Amino acid sequence: MAYPVVDTSENKMKSALDHFKEDLTSVRTGMANAAMLNNVNVDYYGSPTPLNQIAGIKVEEGRTLVVKPYDPSSLRDIEKAINLADLGIAPQNDGSVIRLSVPQMTEETRKQMVKKVSKMAEEVKVKVRNVRRDANSAIKNDKTMDEDIQKDAQEEIQKLTDKYIKLIDETADKKSKEVLGK
Repeated sequence: MAYPVVDTSENKMKSALDHFKEDLTSVRTGMANAAMLNNVNVDYYGSPTPLNQIAGIKVEEGRTLVVKPYDPSSLRDIEKAINLADLGIAPQNDGSVIRLSVPQMTEETRKQMVKKVSKMAEEVKVKVRNVRRDANSAIKNDKTMDEDIQKDAQEEIQKLTDKYIKLIDETADKKSKEVLGK
């Protein structure tokens, strides 16, 4: 049986998983990837603007990102924003473009990135569990449902929670293997 609270909860859990997948694109894997700069916001004329909206980003030779601003006067602001983003990569400004040479990852760096992925995964699992808690609370407080229906709805919520926790784990494991080069 379909319950509105279950549908709403599933949408929230799916949204959390989608955001997690998007956030994982910023985790370094040793290869240059334009998505590494997705979370970089530049102070562009007083307002924070995503880097990909004010500059072209391309990968050269597999290990170098080239950032070419559409407005050359924003080059210094872009360089500052990349430094503030704490990517572990020093931008090199040649006056017209910024080059980011992605260094070969050491074993220590790979382990740090895997820890970061695990931490991100745990944060998303907490969000999913909070959705479950809120849904169960809403079900318990709904006086129009009898006990059997409440129990069925809570079981559905638990199944969804288990499903999304498993998907988060699988996604994190896949990214961890990618970072470790396996």
